[in-house]
Amino acid sequence: MAVTGVSGTEPRSAARVRGAGLLLVLLSLVPALGGYLVLSVWVPSDMERRQDYLAAEPCLGPAETETETEAGARAEAAEDCVLTVAFVVERTKNDKRGKGSSYTATLSSSVWNGTVSFGDPDPVLERLVPGDRVTGTVWRGQVMTVGKGELRQNTSDAPRDEPQFGVGVGTFLELVAALGLWFGAVRIVRPRDVAPLTWRPLGRTLLIVTGIAGLVVALVSVWIGVPYWVVPGVLVAIVGVTAWQLYKHHRQEGAVPGADG
Repeated sequence: MAVTGVSGTEPRSAARVRGAGLLLVLLSLVPALGGYLVLSVWVPSDMERRQDYLAAEPCLGPAETETETEAGARAEAAEDCVLTVAFVVERTKNDKRGKGSSYTATLSSSVWNGTVSFGDPDPVLERLVPGDRVTGTVWRGQVMTVGKGELRQNTSDAPRDEPQFGVGVGTFLELVAALGLWFGAVRIVRPRDVAPLTWRPLGRTLLIVTGIAGLVVALVSVWIGVPYWVVPGVLVAIVGVTAWQLYKHHRQEGAVPGADG
């Protein structure tokens, strides 16, 4: 016997909401994994690379009394020492077209040839013209710095002391995952009473706040030199307080429909 009327539609509606909640929980695993990889692989790898670079010693040439064994050991260590190279500038590109800006220099020498990128034209790239002779440092097969006279400029390959940005990205992804788990779990546990945990207005607002807070906190932390381990606490506090205040407000107002978000 078919069940009709309100009593028949409610179970189906609850099942759909629970299904949407389960899907949301599963999708939340994607940013959760991404955040884990950023925080446990990307950031530590960058920090270790910078420490190795700072600890690298200048490359030494062969000594007159060097034995075959010593020569072999020096060759094996060549990748981890910093080699100073005299380059000739073949061409440069100093394109300042906003987001599409490109700053590169093509260099040639007896030990390394290729194109290096820079984050901006200051202070060396903008002064270079084809035919100039410059001094560069090479580490692990990549050019780290280019210098002309007293001026030095890091290339885009040079390790940077900016773990705050990576930590900000990883924390943002974990917060997105947490929001997805929260919204999804509520749909599974109480499918007929999900308000105000719907896309509009709470979900969309929290996602925007999380994104903006993550970007601003990460960039400001880099600029002023705040320790990277401060970034997660600040972001969690901002998003947590915002979520709680919005939740209380919309719960009290009762302005968001229940199970259709």
